[in-house]
Amino acid sequence: MSKVPMTVRGHELLQEELKKLKSIDRPNVVKAIAEARAHGDLRENAEYHAAKERQGQVEAQIAELETQTGTSRLVHCWRRG
Repeated sequence: MSKVPMTVRGHELLQEELKKLKSIDRPNVVKAIAEARAHGDLRENAEYHAAKERQGQVEAQIAELETQTGTSRLVHCWRRG
């Protein structure tokens, strides 16, 4: 897989977003799924289906950011003054 040029700041921003997704969003989705499950019948439970859909979105975002940060080649940009 070829490396994609990325600024140091861009890499930092992706890392911050990845950290947020893993430490905040993912646990919140797991909690929402557990709460929705507690409501009973999952076949007609809109909260459960919404939480599962959100889980898929979060996991897809995590995978995408891990790929982006894993295939990046950091480049330094200097400003001329």
